Amino acid sequence: MKVLLAAVSAGAGHLQAAAALEEAWRERQPADDIERLDVLDLAPRFFRKAYADAYVRLVTRAPELWGLMFDRTDRPALLQRLTRWRRLAARHVHARLVRHLRSWRPDAVLCTHFLPLEVLGYLKQRSRSGWRPWTACVITDFEAHALWIESGVDLYCVAAEETRWRLLARGVPPESIAVTGIPISASFARHIPTGRARRDLGLPAGLPLVLVLGGGLGMGPVGAVMRELGRAGQPFQAAVVCGRNDRLRRQLEAEAYPYPVRVLGFVGNMHEWMSAARLIVTKPGGLTSSEALAVGRPMLLLEPIPGQEAANSDFLLEHGAAVKVNRVEDLSFRIEPLLGSARLAAMARAARRIGRPRAALAVCEAASQRLEYR
Repeated sequence: MKVLLAAVSAGAGHLQAAAALEEAWRERQPADDIERLDVLDLAPRFFRKAYADAYVRLVTRAPELWGLMFDRTDRPALLQRLTRWRRLAARHVHARLVRHLRSWRPDAVLCTHFLPLEVLGYLKQRSRSGWRPWTACVITDFEAHALWIESGVDLYCVAAEETRWRLLARGVPPESIAVTGIPISASFARHIPTGRARRDLGLPAGLPLVLVLGGGLGMGPVGAVMRELGRAGQPFQAAVVCGRNDRLRRQLEAEAYPYPVRVLGFVGNMHEWMSAARLIVTKPGGLTSSEALAVGRPMLLLEPIPGQEAANSDFLLEHGAAVKVNRVEDLSFRIEPLLGSARLAAMARAARRIGRPRAALAVCEAASQRLEYR
């Protein structure tokens, strides 16, 4: 069987989800022919740069504008009326992707971003040969925006029951939805005791670890967070992950802090760092949140941007796995009473209760079962 995993490099989460699906599919069905593809690699250069850069600039410089766009486009009836034009635009912008699909002819396409869904919808609409790739839409947030809904999708894999009900309310048939969780690496399914994780990472065993995450791109007010943590009265240590933002890493390394700090760039063992942490300070991206839930770590959510992060934040707060601060200057006030408290332990239990560490395997199993009866 030929399987295409289609992602888009708008933020790191969609690519990470596709990588987790490849890992799980190869484990489950190693004889299959699998290709993992960033759809923007086949797009024109101007579109590739504009699409990726526009998202980063909007969420960092004008998050309110991004939130407005998110809300205004979250209208299934409006997008349905525009289906013809959206598919024609996708056909012309993604002509190389169309040619690749027609040439390679995958049996199944699993999409961790909504962009390739429009191209696949065009192909299914215009196919004269009878060939149509079976399509799964793997939603990488806890809320399903209308852009994820495409008439050509055979299966929606969603994060939680709440996500499923959103799709049902928007007319998606119940047999087309599977609650799988958001796919993350299998490494997060391995239980590592906190003490052992700290020893393996060379951290002092007696101090609780606060893990500060800037995402794969090192975005957000990470420097201000690290300074504000110094005002907390509780003893603790911290580690901050800057991702691929080398400039941020160098800036933080040059700072002096009144508590022990490890400054890290991109890490390939995030499951170990999360396992070592008592609390994770992060923005509520779908993948990062799912990783923290999988290892049962509570989160302190910082300045969620309007749109998908605000929706993710609502989900985590409702289930008791997180607390939220809307301003960096409130951080020390909120974190001080949490460390070592019974509430933090309850948040950790809530996180583990809703975590889905084997979500990637669940997606592959749901897709395989439906392909068998196709």
